[in-house]
Amino acid sequence: MKVMIMGFGNMGKTYANGFISSRFIKQDDIYVLSRNEVTNDGEFGIPRSNFFTNPTLIISELDIIILSVKPQDFAALAQTVQPFLNQNQLVLSVMAGVTINRIKEELKVYKIIRSMPNIPTQIGMGMTVFSASSEVDRKELFIVQNLINTTGKSVYVEKEELLNAATAISGSGPAYVFYFMDAMIQAAVELGFNESEAELLVNQTFMGSVAIQNSYSLSNEEWIKKVASKGGTTESALLIFQDTQVNEAIVKAMHAANARAIELGSYTHQK
Repeated sequence: MKVMIMGFGNMGKTYANGFISSRFIKQDDIYVLSRNEVTNDGEFGIPRSNFFTNPTLIISELDIIILSVKPQDFAALAQTVQPFLNQNQLVLSVMAGVTINRIKEELKVYKIIRSMPNIPTQIGMGMTVFSASSEVDRKELFIVQNLINTTGKSVYVEKEELLNAATAISGSGPAYVFYFMDAMIQAAVELGFNESEAELLVNQTFMGSVAIQNSYSLSNEEWIKKVASKGGTTESALLIFQDTQVNEAIVKAMHAANARAIELGSYTHQK
């Protein structure tokens, strides 16, 4: 299987590293189209000869094309690469807000997979939600999901519009986690810990909580009950969360993020 990554920023490099680290694709079978010329011996062991700054006939010989350019750069890219594409190729897009139909229209190919990854893909712990055009068959979906899973885990959805919800939940989600962690660190410092001690307390608490939650088949509500004894310290904190409607605020925030994702997607499509 031969792949070309168009756009070699954070996501392009993440996929290249994931494919190679998992031994899913050999370095010699990865090609890169990038604005910037390679001045060393390539990256991740990819041969320097596999890097291009302009479209080449080699594109037509490849199995999968990965679009990892910025959404605002897609129109210009599409104009230059469209003549080199063929109808048998799979196109995997990680461009936010660029719809399957728009990719079809501008590239004149029909086997399109659109995905929404998040930032932990950079360390192989990502969460990606993806959807596909009707022209993509089950075998091809399986191949693409295996590629995506080299960067973490994934969920396939039939409804493309759910990618907006994925943006609101898992795409933006790491920022919400960091926000909550930051508040806990602030509280720890106010209670007497120094900065490094506070960070260790909070970081390890988050990591341990996720690990134990994944180790047993208990719901989050059941875990809360295990930690929060009647009249205890945890209950005191949870009562504040309830009184200040933290749960409702979080749900409201997710809906706001989803609405903004829809709005931005509409704008990108018009562009």
